[in-house]
Amino acid sequence: MNRKTLLAALAALALAVPALAEDAHQGHGAAAGAESPSSTAFAEANARMHEGMAIDYTGDADVDFVRGMIAHHQGAIDMARVELEFGKDPALRKLAEEIIAAQEGEIRMMREWLEKNGR
Repeated sequence: MNRKTLLAALAALALAVPALAEDAHQGHGAAAGAESPSSTAFAEANARMHEGMAIDYTGDADVDFVRGMIAHHQGAIDMARVELEFGKDPALRKLAEEIIAAQEGEIRMMREWLEKNGR
């Protein structure tokens, strides 16, 4: 099994575990938040990020770093957007807005680097 397939399988498993925990503790309230809209949104963002980070490595540390980090930063943006949609704490909402602005700028820089360096 290659690394990309393994990471995709792990991401799928991460989505399945909360459902398994709920089934195992049915009626005990063990997974009360696992089915909330925000939990679902976070799990989906996390799975997309891990799938995007499962790159085929080139052997060029610079290229591999940038390609993996673009997906990682996009995951941070996606999670920050979940916070803005569902979160209530003003300080965390402000942090989420700052994360979005910073990570979008860094993604632009990394994409420009890839274009400039013929990747």
